[in-house]
Amino acid sequence: MNLSAFSRLVGGGAARWRMALLSGVAALSLAGCTGDDGPSPMMSKAMKTLSPQTVALLQEKGMSTDSPLVVRIFKEESELEVWKQTTNGDYALLKTYPICRWSGELGPKKTEGDRQAPEGFYTITPGQMNPNSSYYLSFDLGFPNPYDKALGRYGSNLMVHGDCSSRGCYAMTDEQVQEIFALGRESFRGGQRSFQVQAYPFRMTPENMVRHRNNPNLAFWKMLKEGSDTFDLTKAPPKVDYCSKRYVFNATPVDPSQKFQASSPCPAYTQPGDLGEELAARQRDVATRIASAGALVPVAPVKTGKDGGMHKVFLAKLENPELKAPGSLPPVVKPPGSDYGVATNEPAPAESIALATAASVPTTADVPLPSPRPTDLPPLSSQPAGTPTLPEPAAGLLAARSPAVTAPGTEVAALEGGGFLASVKSFFSAATSPATPPTTSPATETPASAAAAVVAPAGTPAARAAATPAGAAPANATTTVASPAAEAPAAAAPSSGFSLSSLFGGGSTRVAAPVAPTVPAEAAADVPVPPVRPVAVPQATSRASAAVVQHPVATAAPSARPAHAPANAAAAAGSAPAYAAVPTPGASYSTVPTPSAAAAAATPAVPTPAQASAAQASATAGQPLSGTAPALPGASILTSGSFSTTVQ
Repeated sequence: MNLSAFSRLVGGGAARWRMALLSGVAALSLAGCTGDDGPSPMMSKAMKTLSPQTVALLQEKGMSTDSPLVVRIFKEESELEVWKQTTNGDYALLKTYPICRWSGELGPKKTEGDRQAPEGFYTITPGQMNPNSSYYLSFDLGFPNPYDKALGRYGSNLMVHGDCSSRGCYAMTDEQVQEIFALGRESFRGGQRSFQVQAYPFRMTPENMVRHRNNPNLAFWKMLKEGSDTFDLTKAPPKVDYCSKRYVFNATPVDPSQKFQASSPCPAYTQPGDLGEELAARQRDVATRIASAGALVPVAPVKTGKDGGMHKVFLAKLENPELKAPGSLPPVVKPPGSDYGVATNEPAPAESIALATAASVPTTADVPLPSPRPTDLPPLSSQPAGTPTLPEPAAGLLAARSPAVTAPGTEVAALEGGGFLASVKSFFSAATSPATPPTTSPATETPASAAAAVVAPAGTPAARAAATPAGAAPANATTTVASPAAEAPAAAAPSSGFSLSSLFGGGSTRVAAPVAPTVPAEAAADVPVPPVRPVAVPQATSRASAAVVQHPVATAAPSARPAHAPANAAAAAGSAPAYAAVPTPGASYSTVPTPSAAAAAATPAVPTPAQASAAQASATAGQPLSGTAPALPGASILTSGSFSTTVQ
């Protein structure tokens, strides 16, 4: 054979030589993953040919076994589609495969371990085909792509594989993934360098977009819909680029020197023909439908709580193992919505099927438990030494009042007991034992202590300060205060708030002192108590025509009770109220007249009817009335309500 004949032989079969070379490279790349020189079970799975039925279907639809393909995934419908290029250059649907299991919720994958299956556009190369997969056969989706990386999303080992088990993957049956794997392998043999996977949350129809209008991923899904619409309009996989952290499809920069970068702003670009206008029109249609959707239009739940989905054909087989399904199931499968797996050789529990077919599954919110209350503390025997304890609450109505808790080393005046029984006891003892006021010395009792003995509750800082005489040690010094139990009889004890004496009357005329509140165990604050202001003797004022009655300043004994003002004195006071002077034990005070009293003193006083009658009787008897002002000429008042014009 001469050189020219050899050249014609080689030239005529160049296409066949290239095909054989690519097939050999693909076989070597797949065999390199086995780590074995000879054929292996793994290699035999990866190199199985297409079934006669699939080859016949390809021929029927005008497709070749090695023509380019596109894979489209729809989560909500649990379906995977394989599209192949036909002889006229357009892509057509070859086959739809029901997905056995996918995990997570509708929406993109964001972080490692979130169980989300990716959504978006991904590229599969021969190096991502894995014949040694632990899940029969698989190919890696290539997550994250440049768009995912621009948003900080990450994850790994996200596959389309077999074994019907998913943790962020799209799981098929072993028979299904074997055929899909073979179709991809043959496309690589036909010269396709990579094939595209389009992963959608659902079929991107306007109706589905309206149904998911409340989902926070709606803006992301609108962007994916542009890619889906591009595929529908062009009948070819879109050219995918990334800029401004978004997808752009079939775009060409106006300036050829500019490039698309996922994290950089999009340069000015164009789209072929009327593609841009058609895409914009479809987006406006979706926006209009969403805006006009009312309350009667159903809304899909944002989260189902089922951890993914399973195609209904596999759910039917779980319910009835006698039914046929596209492939065999593993011995145990975990249906959506269940926390446990079910055996596939017997009917699954009705509860598992109900959860898998429900629109959503209620989940328990992870709400932290509140901190235990003080009353929920363990018993004192189980607490370590030195643990502070709280006072026990009163057991009921008949329980005695607990004394106030005080700091160690401090003696505080406290009243005896209390409670209902103490009130009954004091009621019956009051008739036979009348109350006797305490005997104190005017020289040793100060006004502040006298006031505190009447109104200050026992155990309060005011009572402790009042018990300290003037000139004594400061409040922070350790002071022994006499207990009122030693100075005052039982009649002065405070009531518990309910007593038979107050209910039926009688007994002693005791005044119930306010009950001292229970204070925490802490030392009293070193706050100086100001002295009690002296109580000034009020003046009885009246109009200009009223007489000013001067009262002498009296020094009352500490044990003496203040005299009550007569009734006629209050009547003579007119509109200005008169108050009885309360003498302070051990002290006397002078009366300072008010401006109105001083003005009234300068005006001649008009005698009252009683004074006029007394003056007349004194003049008749010839005995002057001491302290009575002489009558003035003019009209005189004879009796209340009558006047006389005769000058006397």
